[in-house]
Amino acid sequence: MNILLAVDGSSFSCKAVSYIASHLQWFRGEPRLHLLHVKLPIPPGLAVEQARRILGDDSVNGYYRETAEAALLPAETILREKGIPFQSGYEVGDIAHTVRAYAQKNGIDLIVMGSHGHGALANVLLGSVATRILAATTLPVLIVR
Repeated sequence: MNILLAVDGSSFSCKAVSYIASHLQWFRGEPRLHLLHVKLPIPPGLAVEQARRILGDDSVNGYYRETAEAALLPAETILREKGIPFQSGYEVGDIAHTVRAYAQKNGIDLIVMGSHGHGALANVLLGSVATRILAATTLPVLIVR
């Protein structure tokens, strides 16, 4: 079974990773875990191509890499400490559509994510990104609060 853990470095995504790591016995065989962080294009409202022309490819790519590595690190640390193998990566684009495309391309059977990210509306029942991913995919999605 291929499990996609969509992470953003928030406490909710760390809870989701910890939850799956503690319940791997639920799955037949040894599941393959994919950590994915999706970065929105920068700067907001400006096309990526324009940002690359203004800032340069190295600056834009460095920004994406550094912020993605920081967002992935807490989840990677949890899995490494438990000795659980995983693959990790990041993509740039619309979060819901990028998660859906990654899942289709990599034969993902289950998407796991935290109920909220870094947004300001922590008391809302479900975060906007989680809601958009639910709407964008037909795969099962496990949301951990």
